[in-house]
Amino acid sequence: MRLHLTFSRRHLIAAAAGTALSLLAPLSMADTWPSRPVKIVVPFAPGGTTDILARAIAPELTTAFGQPFIVDNRAGAGGNVGAEIVAKSPGDGYTLLMGTVGTHGINKALYAKLPYDPQKDFVPITLVAGVPNVMVVNAERAKALNINTVNDFIRYAKANPGKLNMASSGNGTSIHLAGELFKSMTGTFMTHIPYRGSAPALMDMVAGNMDVMFDNLPSSMVHIKSGKLKALAVTSAQRSAALPDVPTVEEAAGLKGYEASSWFGLLAPAGTPQEIANRIQQEVAKALSTPAVKDKLLAQGAIPGGMTSKEFAHFIDAEIKKWARVVKASGAKVD
Repeated sequence: MRLHLTFSRRHLIAAAAGTALSLLAPLSMADTWPSRPVKIVVPFAPGGTTDILARAIAPELTTAFGQPFIVDNRAGAGGNVGAEIVAKSPGDGYTLLMGTVGTHGINKALYAKLPYDPQKDFVPITLVAGVPNVMVVNAERAKALNINTVNDFIRYAKANPGKLNMASSGNGTSIHLAGELFKSMTGTFMTHIPYRGSAPALMDMVAGNMDVMFDNLPSSMVHIKSGKLKALAVTSAQRSAALPDVPTVEEAAGLKGYEASSWFGLLAPAGTPQEIANRIQQEVAKALSTPAVKDKLLAQGAIPGGMTSKEFAHFIDAEIKKWARVVKASGAKVD
């Protein structure tokens, strides 16, 4: 009997000690996150589609997690400046990137030296939205030059090589590559003028200082609706529900296989706990399914995403391979 009682006491003491230690054990980073504001780096100037989408989901994440999600615009080098900042940030969940098809699809093939690795340096979180690009021209200038269709534009460009300026949101963006692909498939030449985002490029488009832009649809939509810009075609394989009367480039000019859509998604620096990435993904997917957010994006021509971290990683892998072929075919390169 004594032996049995002694044995039981030892087990009780051990159990009590284990319970005390478990109570004193520190919580994991994922359990305590977020305890302070989270920064979403937008690698382009305010006003463009990347910025629009970041500002659409930031309030939703602020509400969901009880900490401010703050948009921080860091423009430059086709998105590479902002992407590099995030790649070199601590993997603690407090710095995120609103990545794009440029930063995580195109640039690896386009730039001779990229200051980050789009796959190794990031933890994919989720695809936020996909959007078609739209070929727009200044409405007054197009009227003066009698350009009403894509074929009208091609004829004028061929008759006036080098006289048209093509604006973009930066070297290596889908806006740039959509134009380069158009040039290579039509045998036309326009001078590429890169800006630090869509918004400043659109200002010059509306002012008539630029001739053509293959912009992301959401950032151009307000100017198309106002009549300042004329939409000649969308660059997606199918027409956009937001502009049902505007043909695709393939339809309008018979350019079989022409397709150059854009996408935008959240990523975190390598080393960020997967649990944090999963929590953000779940809240973004939830927000994108609400009528308020979903309808707002659809009205601007954006198609809401929400895929899982693993699905987004596979998507990025496929996009890098796809755009490497497009870059090679277009002959575009940035030193």
